[in-house]
Amino acid sequence: MKWGKYAGQDILPLWVADMDFAAPPAVLDAVRERLAHGVLGYGVPQPSQIDAVLDYLQRRYDWRIAAEWLVWLPGLVTGIHVACRSVCVGGGGGVLTNTPVYPPFLAAPRRSDQALRCVSLVCRAGHWEMDTDALEAAMLQNPDTKLLLFCHPHNPVGRCWQRSELEWIAEFAARHDLIVCSDEIHCDLILDDDKRHLPFALLDEEAAKRSITLMSPSKTYNIPGLACAFAVIPDASLRQRFVRAMSGIVPHVNVFGLVACEAAFRDGEDWRQALLAILRQNRDNLEATVARLPGVSMTHIEATYLAWLDARQLNLADPVAYFESQGLGLSNGADFGAAGWVRLNFGCAPALLDHALARLQQAIKNVALTPRA
Repeated sequence: MKWGKYAGQDILPLWVADMDFAAPPAVLDAVRERLAHGVLGYGVPQPSQIDAVLDYLQRRYDWRIAAEWLVWLPGLVTGIHVACRSVCVGGGGGVLTNTPVYPPFLAAPRRSDQALRCVSLVCRAGHWEMDTDALEAAMLQNPDTKLLLFCHPHNPVGRCWQRSELEWIAEFAARHDLIVCSDEIHCDLILDDDKRHLPFALLDEEAAKRSITLMSPSKTYNIPGLACAFAVIPDASLRQRFVRAMSGIVPHVNVFGLVACEAAFRDGEDWRQALLAILRQNRDNLEATVARLPGVSMTHIEATYLAWLDARQLNLADPVAYFESQGLGLSNGADFGAAGWVRLNFGCAPALLDHALARLQQAIKNVALTPRA
């Protein structure tokens, strides 16, 4: 999909969050072995696969969960939609989220006939933060809101939220009786050495009780096409509502996704460390290049392989169309709730990024020749 969008055109695809790297050898070997079995029936998580998830969460985050807390999903976006349908039952209540944000956060509530309230993140001194006053005001205006969709780490601004910020969210949620659906799909892609991902549900028992944590190996190990994710839902009543909302609609995870998940979590760490080294190199190269360019800016990327570029000063009528005309395929900030911005995926070979950055520099020089808004 990533490369097919611009097939036959001289446009480098740096848009959808899909890296260019081959999956870890352990994952490819596991898929080959499963294929050699020959019978491709319905997938049911095996004990070894469940244990792999439990071991991974304990090893990586010291998070000890019970097997019954797991709900397997054919994708994290599915989990976002199910959360909206299960928490705000019958159209009652509403959903709160921060913008800019991953587009399904904006689409899922509307597709579930839920009122969506958006509060903008704020950028202070080159650092993205939650606007706590605005969040409080949103709840005062809409006290029937039931669900907070929370992106952690954040796509697209690249923040790795820290304990004090998570604690504020937990206190806020408890005070307003909100369920927190925490999208943690980028949790293993922390680029800053001095930061560490802390699962929201690991804060304390109260946070766990009102949490739906969505995770998947798909982004870190570049296997989104195998469609395997899971929710961790400690509270039995909330978990039952979630499962009930899936009934008859959400398909089982396929057999390849399950074995790939196990292999990635058990044997993918060396590959992940090598990946992080490349992503840090690319991140640093990108940040240094953008810092030298007039009319476009970005903040430091703490996590993910996605850069959030402010192109508003270029005053382009259609930033995405303009950059496509310059050979760069980027994601439209309007889809994230922020027109005038673009998102750039740097999960690619360093040489390809060098090529893209050369085009970006030339594109900025050429802005004077383009029609303005």
